[in-house]
Amino acid sequence: MAEHTSSSITIEAAPADVMEVIADFARYPDWTGEVKEAEVLATGADGRAEQVRLVMDAGAIKDDQTLGYTWTGPYEVSWTLVKSQMLRSLDGSYRLQPSGKGTEVTYRLTVDVKIPMLGMIKRKAEKVIIDRALAGLKKRVESVHP
Repeated sequence: MAEHTSSSITIEAAPADVMEVIADFARYPDWTGEVKEAEVLATGADGRAEQVRLVMDAGAIKDDQTLGYTWTGPYEVSWTLVKSQMLRSLDGSYRLQPSGKGTEVTYRLTVDVKIPMLGMIKRKAEKVIIDRALAGLKKRVESVHP
C-alpha cells in the first residue's frame, strides 16, 4: 500500500460552505496557486463533477491531468488520476468534520511521479501541496462566506 501524506486545518465556516468552494472547480485558478485552468468534463446525476481536467503549473513541474471524483455524502470527496503527462498515480481526498469553530478539513494525498524521486522528497512535496491547498481553501471560504 502506498504511503500518503495528510494535514488538517480549521475553517471558520459551515461544512456546506466549505464543500461549495471545493466543488466549484471553475474558480480553482482564483484561489489555488498551481491550477491555471479547470474544466469539468463530466457530471453525475446529482450535478457534481465526476471528471475534471486541470492544467497545473507548479514551477518546475507543469502538467495537464484529468481526475475522477467520488462524492461520499455531504462531508467527503475523493479523487484519483485518470490521465496525466507527469504522474503515474494520484489519489486524494478532502474530509470535513464540523467543529466548534467551524469545519475541520483533512486533506490526504498520495502522488507517484513518472520520474524517479526519493520517497522522502516526494512526501515533502506532497506536504507543500497539501499545506498550500488548505491555506488557499481557508482564505477562499472565509472570504466568500464571512
